[in-house]
Amino acid sequence: MAKIRPFRAIRPAKGLEKSIAALPYDVYSRKEAKEAVADAPLSFLRIDRAETQFPDDVDTYDERVYNKAKELLLEQMAKGEFVTEEKPCFYLYELAMEGRKQTGIVGCASIDDYESGVIKKHENTRADKEEDRIRHVDTLNAQTGPIFLAYRNSAGLQEIIEKNRQKTPLYDFISEDGIAHRVFVVDEAEDMQEIASIFAGMENIYIADGHHRCASAVKVGQKRRREHPGYTGEEEFNFFLSVLFADSELMIMDYNRVVKDLNGLSQEAFLKAISESFEVSKKGKDAVRPDRKGQIGMYLGDCWYLLTAKEGLESTDPVKGLDVSLLQDYVLSPVLGIGDPKTDKRIDFVGGIRGLRELERRVHTDMQAAFAMYPTSIGELFAVADAGLLMPPKSTWFEPKLRSGLFIHSLG
Repeated sequence: MAKIRPFRAIRPAKGLEKSIAALPYDVYSRKEAKEAVADAPLSFLRIDRAETQFPDDVDTYDERVYNKAKELLLEQMAKGEFVTEEKPCFYLYELAMEGRKQTGIVGCASIDDYESGVIKKHENTRADKEEDRIRHVDTLNAQTGPIFLAYRNSAGLQEIIEKNRQKTPLYDFISEDGIAHRVFVVDEAEDMQEIASIFAGMENIYIADGHHRCASAVKVGQKRRREHPGYTGEEEFNFFLSVLFADSELMIMDYNRVVKDLNGLSQEAFLKAISESFEVSKKGKDAVRPDRKGQIGMYLGDCWYLLTAKEGLESTDPVKGLDVSLLQDYVLSPVLGIGDPKTDKRIDFVGGIRGLRELERRVHTDMQAAFAMYPTSIGELFAVADAGLLMPPKSTWFEPKLRSGLFIHSLG
């Protein structure tokens, strides 16, 4: 059973939400982050990536960076640019993109549920990326970026969502990338109790995005428990900021691959090698987007190809059956010699939001071949997590992205 509870959010003062809300810290390079905050003095990215406030020779993980993040948050709170909710509430966070809407419930999930496996993951995390967010959360004494969780559709939760979406929104704005954001307060006792009760009846919920933020929040909670041996389990540090969405509302986009070289092969030899596992169809100049599982679009030599997995390559294994695994197991590893895509510098990843023309651009600049993937489904994500397995890196790209800065969870 999942424990999800309301919280007293620290949130933007009315009218400042659009100026404060920022894309997640990890979608930017340091250079991009610095450029993004240059003309946005209220952007929450200044707090999430406080190295933007220092010269480039100051290390991203310098102690001064985390202290600066805390200073900036306290300064904005003192100015009244952030306010603290008077009582614990849930919130609805609605995002609309290209005519499609998804509405999540904002609350706090339990670190015990993460440790026990009630909250399931599908990715490994890297210690260095965890350590950064551990220091950020610990220094600020707050979680600033929500974890993106998913649950199997619930008619009861949908009824509460529809009811509260009839209220006047707390926030209603369109961000610079054209995404519409609306936030509603859920503060009626009956609704809050029902939300908690319905989640308590769920066997599992799933991390869709934010594995590093989640692992970091849990480790800060564990640290606080060691510092407070008399803890009851109800303290705020036992919970982490989350937005929970029904699986039926979520869209996963393709997460594509580009490679620097053909591992010493000529284009002809490379095409011959991959034709052992795939039917290779030359398509010319028109970009190829696969329209079903088992297909991969490939851009090579200023030409698009369609790769179709030959009979027998399919697998009932939740991981081996993923299209990203087919590419890895039958092309990247055996033909191109890319054994570990997490560490190999010859491969890069391109989110589907950038489009297929970005794959062409990369091949024309710094890469030699690109692969356009069919998107992983939310059902495949659940199947991998339920089996206790892990997806290959960069298997899922969720859109639209949740904004940071709209909700902050103080650890007390």
